Amino acid sequence: MSTNTVLAVELGPVMPHLGEVILGLVAFLLLLWVLTKFAFPKFEEAYKARAEKIEGGIKQAEEAQAKAEKALQEYTAQLAEARAESARIRDDARLEAEQIKAELRAQAQDEAARIVAQGQAQLEAQRAQIVAELRADLGRTAVALASKVVGESLEDEARRRGTVDRFLDELDAVSAPAQN
Repeated sequence: MSTNTVLAVELGPVMPHLGEVILGLVAFLLLLWVLTKFAFPKFEEAYKARAEKIEGGIKQAEEAQAKAEKALQEYTAQLAEARAESARIRDDARLEAEQIKAELRAQAQDEAARIVAQGQAQLEAQRAQIVAELRADLGRTAVALASKVVGESLEDEARRRGTVDRFLDELDAVSAPAQN
């Protein structure tokens, strides 16, 4: 048997020859060197770029969330301000309505007082006119009756007026204590 066969027999069928192991080891080292020199840096760059992209995305998301929270706070503040403004406007409108109501009430009371005063003045004027007419009518009737009773003509204006005025004064004097 040759040395090769002896070695193959001694090492067994599963074990490769020493030359193949050395050749495999050199190929492995060469492959490891190529991967370390060219492939691993590319993998590292890709990993680093992806990590930076993810971190950038997280930062952008955090910034967007911060902006959204700020916008929400501003919206809430504006909403509260708008509610306060609407409450103030509503209160102002109520006050203005109360003022207008008070002014209209005062105007109505003034108008009512004026109408009552005007009515009283008209009543006084009508009363004075009626009293004057009644005096004149009473005077004529009294003169006619007195002429018949006395038998003397009281046609003289001055006499008649004096007699009528005297009679009415006496009548007023008698009716004044009765009214009190």
